[in-house]
Amino acid sequence: MSKFPDIPPVWLTGFIALSWFLARLAPAGFSYGLPRALGWGLMAVGLLLIVWSAIWFWRRKTTIEPHHAPTALIVEGPYRLSRNPIYLGMALILSGVIVWMGQAAGFILIPIFVTVINRRFVIPEEAMLRKVFGTSAEAYLQATRRWI
Repeated sequence: MSKFPDIPPVWLTGFIALSWFLARLAPAGFSYGLPRALGWGLMAVGLLLIVWSAIWFWRRKTTIEPHHAPTALIVEGPYRLSRNPIYLGMALILSGVIVWMGQAAGFILIPIFVTVINRRFVIPEEAMLRKVFGTSAEAYLQATRRWI
């Protein structure tokens, strides 16, 4: 498994595939109409949040790749409200897909996704921020919520 691309979009894709499988396994869900529109809305907000967050990496000229040491501590833009707006955007996309499919059973995947992302990426990234930026990172981590 050493060649597995351990990056958040791969995990998101896997969870979306799992939600699709769950929807096929247990097709009884809720009605369409408003849930479909809400699903698209959640996906759009998630995507916009990811793009807005990624722009800050570009502006500050630091890596967006997990498991790499950053060269700048980003505390502006969406990072004022959440330490992990990209991961929050991914959770919104997953939520939107589940709502769009109309499958209530899929909601169990959201906390599992958040747990995987926390363990695989968030906790190591926070440790890296502390290592690279010291007290500045600690102050940011204390002042800003991890998700929302």
